Amino acid sequence: MRNCKLIILDECNCKFEGLDVTTRRKLSNKVKFMLPYARHTPAFKLGRWDGCIRFCDIGGRTNINLLDRLIPIVNDAGYQIEIEDRRQHYDFQFEKITKDSYSHIKWPAGHKFENQPIEVMDHQVDAINSYLENPQCMQQLPTASGKTLITGILSNKVEPYGRSIVIVPSKDLVTQTEEMYLNMGLDVGVFYGDRKDYNKTHTVCTWQSLEVLNKKSKHYDESFDIEDFTQDVICVIVDEAHGLGAEVLRKLMTTAFSRIPIRWGMTGTIPKEEADALCLTATVGPVVNSIKATELQEKGKLANLQIDILQLQDNIKAFKTFADEYKYITTSNDVLEFLASHAISQSNSGNTLILVNRVESGRKLLDIIPDSVFISGAVKSKQRKSEYESVQKENNKVIIATYGVAAVGIDIPRIFNLYLFEPGKSFIRVIQSIGRGIRTAKDKDFVNVFDICSNHKYSKRHLTERKRYYREQGYPFKVIKKPL
Repeated sequence: MRNCKLIILDECNCKFEGLDVTTRRKLSNKVKFMLPYARHTPAFKLGRWDGCIRFCDIGGRTNINLLDRLIPIVNDAGYQIEIEDRRQHYDFQFEKITKDSYSHIKWPAGHKFENQPIEVMDHQVDAINSYLENPQCMQQLPTASGKTLITGILSNKVEPYGRSIVIVPSKDLVTQTEEMYLNMGLDVGVFYGDRKDYNKTHTVCTWQSLEVLNKKSKHYDESFDIEDFTQDVICVIVDEAHGLGAEVLRKLMTTAFSRIPIRWGMTGTIPKEEADALCLTATVGPVVNSIKATELQEKGKLANLQIDILQLQDNIKAFKTFADEYKYITTSNDVLEFLASHAISQSNSGNTLILVNRVESGRKLLDIIPDSVFISGAVKSKQRKSEYESVQKENNKVIIATYGVAAVGIDIPRIFNLYLFEPGKSFIRVIQSIGRGIRTAKDKDFVNVFDICSNHKYSKRHLTERKRYYREQGYPFKVIKKPL
């Protein structure tokens, strides 16, 4: 029997010492994955990179949450493991919540239950208590399951032990989360763009702002650096965790945030790529709970839906490349006029949201659809918020928005018609986009979803993928072929 040492460096990182090179190579290969986009990168084409991501390097450095995969390899190699734990000891004692734990707080104006006491829904109670039992974990919680309230309650529960940081993917979600925290009476600040609140008990920020701060801290460009930012932080909550790139998430969680003991992640969609899913496990924690949107639809907590796939039958000559085909479909006057006409007619039944990928498509639709508005990244956050809130009172409004600003997280419940214009084959984008429509409102329990695509080569391939996603999620759909 040979001896080796496992040194637990902090709350995320650890390393093996005393292993032979063959065993270390086996460990590295066990958690090595080829990235799907690697073949298109110059580094791969030039032979400088093998296109793989490794969660254990050849020196034996890895993440604590991956040890269940790696320790059997060490044992099989005949090693006895000695553990050296360098982490700070914590003794967290969290009292479980009930549906009435926050009934002393009322929902704010504009909420469908405004001025009524907050009653935590059953699935939220289960999710929160599951987090409290697992200091490092992920949960799959669908869009409109009330993740902002869950986040606020979790931050409130950790207050006796220290500060919390909440990472969200967009400025719109920063302000949305801040409003919830203020309504709950929490000491909250935000950190993004021109707004930088320091020394608050809870801080809501975007990962982009944290990445900038981290870079500046390394070059001593900031009087307030990342170490100051994480002072007394006991908990980091990653909302819409799938939205962070794998490398960004790894960089933050394994360096600047490596000593933060409580790591909670929530997402509506666990990535299908194994490398991306494993990155969440490695840096935040394993998935301990998963709720499907269809479960909440059956309970009346989410709106039901019908997906009509409108496949445009176009006789124009086939395109050689995906880029040429996609540009034609998303900028063709014939295609855009069909979409606009359909949306105008459908908007008589309620507010309509049209999601597009190209700014050019959005601007053209804006010119065609009377009284519509177009929201892209160039629109200020305050103006976007104003347009989203107007949907609460208006009945036949048409909002055109890019996937980048509106496909994830934003709260606009009174959308009765949702258009996905050539949404592609990204599982996360497709399912998150549908999430914009399935929120309920006082006068809404159903949403019409229209998937607009083409009969051209690449569009048909992507539709095949989306139909598979719809089946997996249990969403009803039908294909309607429309002559163009």
